[in-house]
Amino acid sequence: METNTTEDRPQNIRAIMAFLREHAPFSSMDESHLAHFAENAVLRFYADGDVVLSPDDGQVRSFNLVKQGRIRGERLNSKDGQAETTFEISQGECFPLAALIGERPTRTLHRASGDTFCLSLDHKHFVTLFSESEPFRDFCLRGVSSLLDQVNRHIQSGAMASISPSTSLDTPLERYALRNPIVCSPDLPVRKVVARMHENSVGSMVITDESRRPVGIFTLRDLRTMIAEEQATLNAPVSQVMTPDPCYLPSTAHAFDAALLMAERHFAHICVVDSERKLIGVVSERDLFSLQRVDLVHLARTIGTATHLRTLVSLRSQVSRLVDTMLAHGADSGQVVKIITTLNDVTVRRVLELNLKKKDPGIPFTWLTFGSEGRQEQTLLTDQDNGILFETPEGMTEDQVRERLLPFAETVTLELAECGFTLCKGNIMASNPKLCLSSEEWDDWFIRFIDASTPKNLMYSSIFLDMRAVFGPREPLEALLEKVVARIRKNDLFQKMLAGNAVTRKPPLTMFRNFRYASEGEKHTLDLKRQGLAPFVEAVRVFALAHGIGEPNTLERMERLADKGVFNRKDANAWKEAYSLIQVIRMRAHQEQLEKDQPLSNYINPDDLNPLDKRILRESFRQAQRLQQKLETAYLL
Repeated sequence: METNTTEDRPQNIRAIMAFLREHAPFSSMDESHLAHFAENAVLRFYADGDVVLSPDDGQVRSFNLVKQGRIRGERLNSKDGQAETTFEISQGECFPLAALIGERPTRTLHRASGDTFCLSLDHKHFVTLFSESEPFRDFCLRGVSSLLDQVNRHIQSGAMASISPSTSLDTPLERYALRNPIVCSPDLPVRKVVARMHENSVGSMVITDESRRPVGIFTLRDLRTMIAEEQATLNAPVSQVMTPDPCYLPSTAHAFDAALLMAERHFAHICVVDSERKLIGVVSERDLFSLQRVDLVHLARTIGTATHLRTLVSLRSQVSRLVDTMLAHGADSGQVVKIITTLNDVTVRRVLELNLKKKDPGIPFTWLTFGSEGRQEQTLLTDQDNGILFETPEGMTEDQVRERLLPFAETVTLELAECGFTLCKGNIMASNPKLCLSSEEWDDWFIRFIDASTPKNLMYSSIFLDMRAVFGPREPLEALLEKVVARIRKNDLFQKMLAGNAVTRKPPLTMFRNFRYASEGEKHTLDLKRQGLAPFVEAVRVFALAHGIGEPNTLERMERLADKGVFNRKDANAWKEAYSLIQVIRMRAHQEQLEKDQPLSNYINPDDLNPLDKRILRESFRQAQRLQQKLETAYLL
């Protein structure tokens, strides 16, 4: 039944446009396109149980949007011939996109559930809108992935209400860097450098070359160290006591990048440079604290300078509070997991440093992390996946080196467990002799790993092909990874085995887009890590390794694959958004569990989510299915 009349048509158009603006993709469409939809749409009423669309109707000729009520999809059960509900569509949702784009009949009977009103746009006007509006066209072709941004904004809206957008973590550094910073040449005496710092009331001096490129930085902390340790006189050139090669970031980098770098390196100042690496400003820790109201750098420094294990244990609770604050101040999930991983890295390094002070094994080594920590994708729920890489000193055998390193590694892993890093049940830890290896042994291990694609090796691929150094020299690992990636690029069979293994981890959706619950955990729960994130991680890993991309982080891999043209840019963005949303929901669940003093778990009950989150979680899983389909096509699986 149609409800529009000539008399109230203008009023209806305004009301329809107002309704459309509340829902994606219409919220990002031009006014003229919204008007086109509102002027040509017909409002239809369906009583409870009425058939709206049927496979018997032939090719679909209209685009439909639920304005009020619900539409349920029904298909006949092949076993008993009874109709069963396969999905429900609620206010603001569109149907039937796949049939409309495919110019075919719908395969599902659509029935009104309760009194329902739908806006219906005929095929002619749909085609016009599809051809003229890019947001509408992208929505129709790619589903509702454009809603992901809306959900992320919704998550942050309450906490962000009193904070100006100009104080976001995504603020470019060029807006906050101190312009025309005080600089000097490397040959200026320390006495004059300090006098100039005092005259200008600054705590640091950047030392530049003749092209104004930063070559060093001198701070009041350096001055105290110089005097206390009698490193030089005040008449010595500042080049003798400055910190050489200061950290710098381009002016296009964000406040988050600077805060993360300061947290990792324990620096209080970052140089900001232009495209030619010429100094244009300096950002201090104080600037970032004022900007973000988030003391990430201070917490990292407190962890990094702790003198006792008990201090590190007590500081872990502050990480959870920081996650709450970062989410509130606009950090996306990719930023938050990097923050968690950075603080975890600082903790691991400090545990290693404290143990080296107590009993140094006397053998240089690189401490490796694997899996989610290797990808910099850790959340508050984490266990240990680590190992050791060493160069065998002349006159020693690998076994002799292990005799020294393994007791040290066992102490470290036990102390990390006290800090909240659960011991790995599979013994993927540096205290395991099989994971405390020389460069040559690691190389041989990976040769066997790649050549013998056993089920166990394929299972290990999700751990050992995502590795990173967090302590010690990085060059041995970089050389190892270069050889590993080169071998995988040449080994088509191993790639195909990896791809086949990746697609066995199916997203938790049935063929009718209902949730498929986890076999473990409580009834009606989803495992967001294994069922939600793993399909993205494992599929992207295959594409990345096949194209020589060594970065372990999943989002960075997607970006690089898009840069190389392996992924369509819009597909890559949709997959990044979907992956990030699942990660956000997972982190929010962890925060809620901590508030209730519950053990951390990756399981959630989707019935506990609001309708919008549930709808978009379903769409995120569908994006994982699309990514897996691309992998199946690429490797003819």
